[in-house]
Amino acid sequence: MTALPATTARKLGLVIDLDTCVGCHACVTACKGWNTQNYGAPLSDQDAYGDASGTFLNRIHSFQVQPEPVNDVPQLAQTTHFPKSCLHCEDAPCVTVCPTGASYKRAEDGIVLVNEDACMGCGLCAWACPYGAREMDQAAGVMKKCTLCVDRIYNENLEEIDRQPACVRTCPAGARHFGDLADPDSHVSKLVAERGGLDLMPEQGTKPVNQYLPPRPRDTIQPVMSGDEDILAPFLAPVAEEPKGFLAWVDRALEKL
Repeated sequence: MTALPATTARKLGLVIDLDTCVGCHACVTACKGWNTQNYGAPLSDQDAYGDASGTFLNRIHSFQVQPEPVNDVPQLAQTTHFPKSCLHCEDAPCVTVCPTGASYKRAEDGIVLVNEDACMGCGLCAWACPYGAREMDQAAGVMKKCTLCVDRIYNENLEEIDRQPACVRTCPAGARHFGDLADPDSHVSKLVAERGGLDLMPEQGTKPVNQYLPPRPRDTIQPVMSGDEDILAPFLAPVAEEPKGFLAWVDRALEKL
């Protein structure tokens, strides 16, 4: 079994904005592309042009919610796109359950990784993970998971703007953010504080590093008006009953015609 580090110098992780995510799957595609040609064994596809059975480190689940009526007026259904990957938990059960020590958490940055050379594909870590964030690669016979693109974020051959996970670099909506959540002055920590970032399933006690920003309240549908209301009236300044100045002169001139 693998022991967890007592503390980590940093807590690198993701902050995902559920209000901004549009479910385009750009992060899924970028993750698949980068991790297929770099760190570890390629992410296999058993039937890439058929049922699309394969290994992914990041997946998006979409949920539709029907809000409660407001003043007896039915509201429009709301769709939330929920990206899911490894949350790099502080108390990661996938690490402590591993019988070979293949799963481990790094003390320097808190990233949870898998040593694929030591993994025997028993699947215990997948059973232990309450988030379903690990996937068995059927071709390689080893467990796969999000690495936070550890081969990108420290790669000095890349431009500094590219030293972030592929999913973050690719997101067209700016819904994914990367940084050190142990630093209260970091961009991601400020986002969590301002928007009320949430742990995923906190009752599990895993202390996930990744945080989710909840959707903002949506507009509500108001009751149908009778037709006599002037909806612009509150925004219009009172109109003078008698013209003044130049308009008064024009009015008097027109009256003489």
